[in-house]
Amino acid sequence: MININELAISFGSQKLFEDVNLMFTPENCYGVIGANGAGKSTFLRALSGELEPSAGRIDINKDARMSVLTQDHFQYDEYNVIDTVIMGNEKLYNIMIEKDALYMKEDFNDEDGIKASELEAEFAEMDGWSAESNASSLLQGLGINTELHDKTMSELNGIEKIKVLLAQALFGKPDILILDEPTNHLDIKTIHWLQDFLIHFQGTVIVVSHDRFFLNEVCTHMVDIDFGKITMFSGNYDFWYESSQLALQMARDQNKKKSEKIKDLEAFIERFSANASKSKQATSRKKLLDKITLDDIKPSTRKYPFVGFSIDREVGNEVLTVENISKTIDGVKILDNISFRVNPGDKIAFIGNDEIAITTLFQILMGEIEPDEGSFKWGVTITTSYFPKDNSEFFEGVKLDLINWLRQFSEDQSEIYIRGFLGRMLFSGEEAKKEANVLSGGEKVRCMLSRMMLKNANVLVLDQPTNHLDLESITAVNNGLIDYKSNILFASKDHEFIDTIANRIIELNEDGFNDRAMTYSEYIERFINEEK
Repeated sequence: MININELAISFGSQKLFEDVNLMFTPENCYGVIGANGAGKSTFLRALSGELEPSAGRIDINKDARMSVLTQDHFQYDEYNVIDTVIMGNEKLYNIMIEKDALYMKEDFNDEDGIKASELEAEFAEMDGWSAESNASSLLQGLGINTELHDKTMSELNGIEKIKVLLAQALFGKPDILILDEPTNHLDIKTIHWLQDFLIHFQGTVIVVSHDRFFLNEVCTHMVDIDFGKITMFSGNYDFWYESSQLALQMARDQNKKKSEKIKDLEAFIERFSANASKSKQATSRKKLLDKITLDDIKPSTRKYPFVGFSIDREVGNEVLTVENISKTIDGVKILDNISFRVNPGDKIAFIGNDEIAITTLFQILMGEIEPDEGSFKWGVTITTSYFPKDNSEFFEGVKLDLINWLRQFSEDQSEIYIRGFLGRMLFSGEEAKKEANVLSGGEKVRCMLSRMMLKNANVLVLDQPTNHLDLESITAVNNGLIDYKSNILFASKDHEFIDTIANRIIELNEDGFNDRAMTYSEYIERFINEEK
């Protein structure tokens, strides 16, 4: 159990939150949500003991073991994979090291034997003899095959390291589990494995995530950081969202009624205050008017950009034909004999464990690189707009403010028109004067989406468009693509994003290519759940 009393965290004059009083209990999963900059990760750092609060207390049962998902992907480079996972239980790992060091001593004596016996007893009590097999099971569940288990962490690629560090956090049945964006860079099957693990986890889970489906699946409570406060609600993300929208609408309706009453009273007073026969009534109404106050509906710190795509021309019968495309990069065959046809109305999600394969296919279709074999052909009526996964070439070294940055891609060069687009994407006023090369990851994504919207293309190609976005921006992009009236080819790991947009799933994996005319929910039910 975690008890929080009168917690406050400030950085200089900036106060993130104050007067926080919460209780986290076992067998519950708490999703921490809030706008970018609200203090979600800071709150987790305070809970884990990494950050000292400005005021208040965080009380945790002294016997409870806390496990935290490590964000430093290079911290364990000198260790092998299995040992890195077991380090998730620091006490157990230290006993292993101390025990092994004793047995390695050349002058092993009676005192060492007594100490070794004590360590063996403690080791057995902590289920130490199963540590390696338990670590191996976690790794395999997260998609790290056994041939990697004895390698050093430095030999693994970035995504493999992330999975190992997640296994480390989950290892050894911790009492409290703190996870900051645990689904980042995970493939679909691994995310589903993690969801299942957390649903059955008996300790306390506190998690930050931008994946709405994940939050809905695993969370029993939502912890909302807004208005400089932290408030806990029962239920998953959808329940919180619907409830919060309903509460806001009720408050607005209540104030609207009060506003109408005030207008009626003001009109009466103005009309009759000079009339002697009505002056008494006017005075009483003036007193009533003074008692009516509008409740202060605070504008939420959450801001939703507007994402909407128009088309200048309908697609014809021929959209895109891909025939036998293959591509090898650095001696590895990335694409092998890929063929498919895009029909009018198709919104296709490209999924699979190999993100490089999907990105490579998109780059070929957009003319950025050539295939080694095969061909593709766009229809004569087709215009495309592309969102690349790596947008660095659009911003690095570019010394333009956002108005002039976006002007590069606009037929209408007027500042009013450009500012209108930027305003939709939350760059209003002086924000539009920011230099493009100093933007955050999320701000760059919003600029790239603005660039796409200017084209009015009838085919959109998007490679991981929700990366770096907060929940509000993800929702806006999601809604914009649902409403889009033409073809979309896209890649994403966001379950709800795929499920609400795609009517066709193309799966690219090392073991082949699959094309399925179905929704994502149907795909999960038939091809993921059947494998469990």
